[in-house]
Amino acid sequence: MVGCSRTDAGVHAEMFCVHFSTGSQIPCERIVPALNVRLPRDIAVTSCQEVPEDFHARYSCTGKQYDYRILNARVRDPFWENRALLFPLPLDAERMDCAARAFLGRHDFTAFCSAGSSVADKVRTVSLAQVRREGKLITFSVAADGFLYNMVRIMTGTLLDVGIGKLPPESLAEIIASGDRERAGQTAPPHGLYLAKVFYPEPILTGGERIG
Repeated sequence: MVGCSRTDAGVHAEMFCVHFSTGSQIPCERIVPALNVRLPRDIAVTSCQEVPEDFHARYSCTGKQYDYRILNARVRDPFWENRALLFPLPLDAERMDCAARAFLGRHDFTAFCSAGSSVADKVRTVSLAQVRREGKLITFSVAADGFLYNMVRIMTGTLLDVGIGKLPPESLAEIIASGDRERAGQTAPPHGLYLAKVFYPEPILTGGERIG
């Protein structure tokens, strides 16, 4: 079984695709309940479909969307324990959203990649970057054709600095251009991060939406 992505310990996935080959004649609609009976309670298979033999869950993927969730409150909420970052200082979500627009487009994201990465080409195209608030919950959503190691978590840490007034929104463009990891914010903890959507060329999979 081959997965579409690797995630750090503590990161969640609302959509995650895998592929496997089988000689079984069991139809797709029966594979879903058969797998769910055997899986732990924190994992569920939602759908199954046949794909061309050359399909690859990882390499056929055209992009992904991640959401990072921040509980902006002084008091922890047990229902969000290990599911959102508790951030007690006041955050200006509109200011963060304005800053996030700097991520849009094709850029070298070296400044937003952990030093341990062995990837040579750090250019990625971001098609969605927005911050929205719903009550105490702030969500940063970002979609791209690919992501670097800890890229979204570093983006989030930098946006948190903007949200508390430590950095001006216009500084993000400068940080991107600098390629300097030291100028970006800290790496946000993993438990607020969600793999939200996985994109494939139509009509291979219908579970996600096509980027672009």
